[in-house]
Amino acid sequence: MLRALRIFLAVVQHGTFSAAGEAVGLTQSAVSAQIRNLESELGESLFERTGRAVRLNAAGRRLLPQAREMQELAERIRRPESPQLSGEWHLGAIASVQSGMLPMILHALDQNAPDVMTRVVPGVSLSLLDQVDKGDLDMALIVQPPFALPPNLHTRIIAREPFVMIAPPDTDEESVEALLAAHPLVRYDRGSFGGRQVVRFLERARLEPRVRLELDEIDAIARVVESGLGVALIPLTGMWQRQSSAVRVLSLGERTFYRELVLISRLSPAQSPLVALIEEAILATTGDNPPSAASSSA
Repeated sequence: MLRALRIFLAVVQHGTFSAAGEAVGLTQSAVSAQIRNLESELGESLFERTGRAVRLNAAGRRLLPQAREMQELAERIRRPESPQLSGEWHLGAIASVQSGMLPMILHALDQNAPDVMTRVVPGVSLSLLDQVDKGDLDMALIVQPPFALPPNLHTRIIAREPFVMIAPPDTDEESVEALLAAHPLVRYDRGSFGGRQVVRFLERARLEPRVRLELDEIDAIARVVESGLGVALIPLTGMWQRQSSAVRVLSLGERTFYRELVLISRLSPAQSPLVALIEEAILATTGDNPPSAASSSA
């Protein structure tokens, strides 16, 4: 019906079926057929015909404002970037993102899309990925998993975080091996994507530390280490890195491995101005030389 209404408005504007056809790229007979179909669907005629010219009857005059409104709505749908961004947005974020870059992202949203209400949903990476894939979340910021992401999702790597060894401030050992020999390991949860990387690092180094605790929340691991309960291998991310004086931080040097953070969303920036805005805010937060896109799918 939308196409027929567009032709109806062209007839109203130009006064004849032939002139309307020239304006929309149709023959006079095609315009006549579209108008007949519209009148049949509505159950009443819309024009009074006097020779070649036509003019609206009472039913046509009633339809005119509604047809214009539908045409304007169709234009807004085709150009979603034109109206001001508004509504509710569901954003999933792992804990270290919430205590790290998330406040800066939300500040950018507040400045550029003040009418958008953001609901931040916490969770672990695998759970948040599943929620985005099912449509329960619009977007999530998670750790890059060790498997291919669903091809129907837009994805972009937004940060590459190095793992470091952290130790209580009163320790004096100078190597990973010495620290693990002298102190128990506060283990990064083996069920998490980042925790699996720690397991692989220890296996490659043939290290079998004594494990005291196992936690998933990175800032909590740093606080436990600060209290003297052990040492840990964690990514340089979240709130604890801004309080690094409370723990000793040792680089892994040539053995450094990395945790990648990835943005996943159901729509691409080309499909959603809000996705484009959030992605721009994230890349501004992570520096002038962000990592390249992982992939992009409609």
